[in-house]
Amino acid sequence: MIIDTDVLIWYLRGNEKAKIFVEDAVPFTISVVTYMELVQGMKNKTEFKLFQKQMLKWNTNIIQIDQSISSRAMFYVQEYALSHSMMLADALIAATVIQNSEVLVTANDRHYTFIPNIECTKFSPGTV
Repeated sequence: MIIDTDVLIWYLRGNEKAKIFVEDAVPFTISVVTYMELVQGMKNKTEFKLFQKQMLKWNTNIIQIDQSISSRAMFYVQEYALSHSMMLADALIAATVIQNSEVLVTANDRHYTFIPNIECTKFSPGTV
């Protein structure tokens, strides 16, 4: 299982449903793209250090982008940028999921469901 950026943002914002889901999923996997998106959203170094400690506590596996993931993501952008507004980060995350035969947990499944062979589990941040 690969957890998408949005689920971890819900967790970091204090969403109770996300907290339960993420903590039950430990240890889990993310794309390096998710890691970078989360770091870009940090307000300061203190928040970043707390996030790094949390990543260690979760024992998070971060999948790096390799040639196979890059090639697959390039194909997704070529195929879906105009028809489905496929964004670079989503293409890289989707390619990571497919390349590693994983399931993606995301609240934004509309960003991915048009991709053949991707398996998504919808996360809903609503009440517990």
